[in-house]
Amino acid sequence: MLFIMSGCVNPFAPKLDDSIGGSDRLISNQSDIEGVFKNFQYAYTFKDTLIYSQLLHPDFIFTYRDYDKGYDVSWGRDEEMKTTYGLFQNTQRLDLIWNNIIIMSGDSTHIIRSFNLTVSFSPVDIEYIDGKVNLELIKTNNKWQIYRWIDESNY
Repeated sequence: MLFIMSGCVNPFAPKLDDSIGGSDRLISNQSDIEGVFKNFQYAYTFKDTLIYSQLLHPDFIFTYRDYDKGYDVSWGRDEEMKTTYGLFQNTQRLDLIWNNIIIMSGDSTHIIRSFNLTVSFSPVDIEYIDGKVNLELIKTNNKWQIYRWIDESNY
């Protein structure tokens, strides 16, 4: 009986699937620019602050235009994480679609890209945001991160 059982596969300890982790992975190591956008989309879809935090350089600066007050508002990485955490906690669903890259510098450190974001607070409270991100990226330890983000949304 032991001889017969030794050739069987244990259904409670299946073999590790080595095919997972190829180019179709959900999360990127951010070794290229597209990996930053892939992880950004993943973080919003799954409301994952850990993945989102890895997108941001330690000296990160976010800037947006406060049209009601008539001036630009900026904050750093800590405030960005608090704000994004609040967004993730107070929404039922976030759908982010990256569109075409409008501008990209030759060294890939400056990118302007359009997006569509659907923010669902509830089934009857849904906001649609179309805009552009104006990003400055830095590569540190073979990993691209967002250093500066200027929000150019139509919101």
